[in-house]
Amino acid sequence: MKTYQIICFLIACTLFQNCGFYSFTGADTGTAESFQVNFFQNNAPLIEPGLDIDFTNALQDLIQNQTKLSLVNSGGDLIYEGEIVEYRISPTTAIAGDRAAQNRLTITVQVRFFNNTKEEANFDQRFSFFFDYEGAEQLIGSQKDTAVAEIFERITQDIFNASLANW
Repeated sequence: MKTYQIICFLIACTLFQNCGFYSFTGADTGTAESFQVNFFQNNAPLIEPGLDIDFTNALQDLIQNQTKLSLVNSGGDLIYEGEIVEYRISPTTAIAGDRAAQNRLTITVQVRFFNNTKEEANFDQRFSFFFDYEGAEQLIGSQKDTAVAEIFERITQDIFNASLANW
């Protein structure tokens, strides 16, 4: 019985040791140990105050929460930079009297990703998502906060997947 327990213990140790390299998020950080997210300036034709800081923080938070990488201000192994290039509200469906039954907020971000440990992973790409809301409502207060949070959640996850997911 003792030999059986020792063998089971060794097998369990081997399995747990191998699991140390697996990430439940699917992140493949390779040999990278740090990342930096440079300030994403808002260059959209329609400027929403504070959007730039909120997006920069959302991207930093997502990467910190889904990897073991250290956030640094400069010299990161992985570097994210870019700008917000679109913040647009447009009608999606119309009703009688030239009114919108539903409106759509669209935010687009241009991202440049540099992987200093694996340069073939670098990219320069646009990421965009939208939020639909009733045409009779105005995009202010908690409605706007909800819309922006949902859009940022999707865009930051798409950026994460494009830069670090190993599917």
